[in-house]
Amino acid sequence: MQWLTLISTVVGAAIATGSAMLLDRQRWRRERADRESQARRTLYGEYLACLSEARHACGNVARDPDMEIPTRRTTAREAFGPCIGLRYQMTISAPSRVVDASEDAFRRLRDLRDRVMEGVLATEPVYLEGRRSYDDALALLRARMREDLRVSDDGTALSDDR
Repeated sequence: MQWLTLISTVVGAAIATGSAMLLDRQRWRRERADRESQARRTLYGEYLACLSEARHACGNVARDPDMEIPTRRTTAREAFGPCIGLRYQMTISAPSRVVDASEDAFRRLRDLRDRVMEGVLATEPVYLEGRRSYDDALALLRARMREDLRVSDDGTALSDDR
């Protein structure tokens, strides 16, 4: 009878230990995924803010018909500079669908910046077309970021099917 009690105790301890290890592993995975998601959320916010600031600065330059070309170039180039570092962070931190959309938005904004540096004004068709093109690329980028972060259009978290 003592052997049966000993075996039952050992089996019970093994089951309890295995269950605890499994639960710890699941919690670790969930916490790791949450940390990664939060890091991407922060990066996405910083990247969108940087693009927005650069677009806003380019718009201000494009609305100033009296600004000289050398000043236009310097102002537009300096406004766009911070976006470059974040662009590379995106390429190593985001999934490929987000990276593709971020590259497209970056290039379209860079093209708009180049037109502004050349002296194009905000009322000219080439500026307006470039702005529309950038706005479309930015909308797609935001949608892809939201998909990656599993956020619905109304800001609520989507269910986790994984």
